[in-house]
Amino acid sequence: MNTYIRRAIEESIIKKLQPNKVVVLLGARRVGKTLLLNYLIENSIHEPYVFLNGEDMAVQALLAQRTAENYKRLLGDKKLLIVDEAQKVEGIGQILKLMVDSIEGLKVIATGSSVFDLANKSGEPLTGRKYTFKLFPLAQMEYSTNESMVQTRAKLEERLIYGCYPELVHLPSNQEKATYLNEMADAYLLKDILEFDGIRNSDKMFDLLRLIAFQIGKEISLDELGRQLAMSRNTVEKYLDLLSKVFVIYKLPGFSRNLRSEITKTNRWYFYDNGIRNALIRNFNPLSIRNDAGELWENYVLAERVKYQSYTNKQMTNFFWRTYEQQEIDWIEESGGKLMAYEIKWNPAKTVRVPPAWTKAYPESSFQVIHPENYLDWIS
Repeated sequence: MNTYIRRAIEESIIKKLQPNKVVVLLGARRVGKTLLLNYLIENSIHEPYVFLNGEDMAVQALLAQRTAENYKRLLGDKKLLIVDEAQKVEGIGQILKLMVDSIEGLKVIATGSSVFDLANKSGEPLTGRKYTFKLFPLAQMEYSTNESMVQTRAKLEERLIYGCYPELVHLPSNQEKATYLNEMADAYLLKDILEFDGIRNSDKMFDLLRLIAFQIGKEISLDELGRQLAMSRNTVEKYLDLLSKVFVIYKLPGFSRNLRSEITKTNRWYFYDNGIRNALIRNFNPLSIRNDAGELWENYVLAERVKYQSYTNKQMTNFFWRTYEQQEIDWIEESGGKLMAYEIKWNPAKTVRVPPAWTKAYPESSFQVIHPENYLDWIS
């Protein structure tokens, strides 16, 4: 029997599942949204419900008749509606708004693997009526409920290479994990994007992702990417935006407040999951024969920090920092007027000093090095 790993946002979802409100659950394909819904239905939500799959054309046709009477007939006496892959339903925002405004006591959960319709187009109609949660590949704070510290340490290399998609827990061999991730990258990664806005050029998008995969921790020049891909700067920017909206990559902007020499015009891009990054470059070699262990560590631990911030509702803004004199810091967090600086290092023995320009400009800030011996305190 497969072990279910409890997700960090379960209690928050239940708490926000209120009459005449919509809980929106966003996350990449295969991160476990449907599995989470099924678990909540079986263990926490003890009431009759209607479950609809937004990818089903019959469901799309059923919801297309936008009248309160149609939706009341659909629900009958049930007061809980669950719509999986809701972004596939045209005008889902307006549909859900009509439902919660016209059916007294109705509670809704809607999931989506992209933010095209669910967050963007439905954002305005559902203002004041929705609570949004993000679900990521498994986080260390979730693994920790099922494993000891010794097991966590032993699993670190595996997670740096194969990532944290839930299905990997049930695959016994590394070969099966690699096969699964290759299939994920080839078949599912860009599915939502290629169905959106008539975009057809998946090869260019894969090429763009591979270029980013080799530039973890470095500033990304849109003009340079455009030259390498024979694309316009605007197209590169559009593709990066789309890839962030399906939760493949996320942007880290440059921080600046005081110094003329601070770099702010470029961004760094990271993958939400190491396994997807490695599938794109077809490299699942062990760390002992890789030359990118530092990049894998940086991508992994920063993604874990993003998950931790989201799941614990930490209101922080994240940046990197670098000057034209090559002084830099990997990760800056700004919260409540306070600045916290972090340098990410794979080698715990490496001596790291705070850049003098940072100390001079921001003397009140804190500074810490995150490495394999102390990272668990930072991400769980």
